[in-house]
Amino acid sequence: MSLVKSEKEIELIRASCKIVANVLTYIKDFIKEGTTTFEIDRLIEEFILKSGGYPAFKGYGSGKNKYPASSCISVNEEVVHGIPAERKLVNGDIVSVDVGVLKDGFYGDAAYTFEVGEVSAKKKRLLNVTRESLYKGISQARDGNELNDIASAVQDYVEGSGYGVVRDLCGHGIGSHLHEEPAVLNYYNPKNRFRIVKGMTIAIEPMVNYGTYAIKTLKDGWTTVTKDKEPSAHFEHTVLVTDGEPEILTKSFY
Repeated sequence: MSLVKSEKEIELIRASCKIVANVLTYIKDFIKEGTTTFEIDRLIEEFILKSGGYPAFKGYGSGKNKYPASSCISVNEEVVHGIPAERKLVNGDIVSVDVGVLKDGFYGDAAYTFEVGEVSAKKKRLLNVTRESLYKGISQARDGNELNDIASAVQDYVEGSGYGVVRDLCGHGIGSHLHEEPAVLNYYNPKNRFRIVKGMTIAIEPMVNYGTYAIKTLKDGWTTVTKDKEPSAHFEHTVLVTDGEPEILTKSFY
């Protein structure tokens, strides 16, 4: 696989990203008290299939413990990779919905953390900071910049706001594979001098905890939660590096 995509490849990635954007726009009306995360996942799968795509996360992984659902739905202290179940959403929850789509051999990927009913000021500020950190990172996805420019933009804003930016998980390149090189960190790493170039497609995805950045994975092998049980938020876009402003391929209502 090539880190720099051809015009044809970019158009195929763009088509997958369009489905991702549309499904997140569609599903927001169903994020409400009383709905189960399983029901939300079913609606997501149906929408993707009707749109001519395939849910990229379904069956993802190696060995026996492949991911069983079409989306990752993570509630409150769940950071990412929450497995949809019969859990009913309640007023005050925050819910991260992460969606990937495969169409014609290429992928798109994005995530948004929704509010259920009346959310506390504590959670609302966490969401606002995390969403803004995503756009600060995207603004640095420019030809000639380093990946550390993205990482520093995210980290400086998040930690300056008093929150912890997750270190054990990160963004990634995307194209004919869901997860490609390079790893797109959300924190500065002095050893990472990788330069961004025009034609790269990358998924930028800050995961931000109200407390510390420490996380752990539950016994299901997928669901990741904050160690201190404080809430976490997650926002993601797939971005094309151009010779000017970065292009958000999964742009929708956010």
